[in-house]
Amino acid sequence: MLAKWLRERENRYSYRFVFIPGTIGAITWLAKNEEKTVNIKHGLVAPLLGDEGSFTYKKSRRGDTEIDRMVAHVLKTEGVAHEIREFSPYGYDERQYCSPGFNLAVGNLCRTPYREFPEYHTSGDNLEFVKDDSLEESLEILQKIISSLEANQIYINLSPKCEPQLGKRGLYDATGGSYNVKDARMAMLWLLNQCDGTNDLLQISTKSGYSIELLEEVVQILLAKGLLKTV
Repeated sequence: MLAKWLRERENRYSYRFVFIPGTIGAITWLAKNEEKTVNIKHGLVAPLLGDEGSFTYKKSRRGDTEIDRMVAHVLKTEGVAHEIREFSPYGYDERQYCSPGFNLAVGNLCRTPYREFPEYHTSGDNLEFVKDDSLEESLEILQKIISSLEANQIYINLSPKCEPQLGKRGLYDATGGSYNVKDARMAMLWLLNQCDGTNDLLQISTKSGYSIELLEEVVQILLAKGLLKTV
């Protein structure tokens, strides 16, 4: 299920999911693909996602990148128990990608971090320790992060001088799919005000309190009406 979903994503978008051994795999990949790293916008190391612990996200070395902001946003809006940690040069493969010679925007999302549960590297770290419900929830969070990143574009208002008249454009009662008219209308006003070519949807979502999903649906309406364009 996960592999199929990931491959479908690879075919639709310009990114790749890499499955490699820990430490030596990351070092080898970087050594063989150094010229490609300039094209990497961000990444996520995703180990230890099957236990019953809460989520832990360790920021990238830079600490304020899009992946850092998005993971924190999704964990908060999904209402799951979690902890956000600052970067440390000790850990999993993120420390290779975040080494100063590469300094890639790569964070680490796990449940209970390594060495912080007694079963780690013991015979107790087995398939009974891995729970189906935990894996399913982890998959849902990862899917949410990826789909939110895909939607997180920057737009510019093509009618920015004062608020455009929505009624004559058939937008006053426009609704975003399953969302109610009032929320869609307010999301529309937020987008028209904040889409100045500098704010991405994550920033607008944080300011407005409306989900990226709702904003993205309303964006499609505004694009069709010629009020927004992608930067």
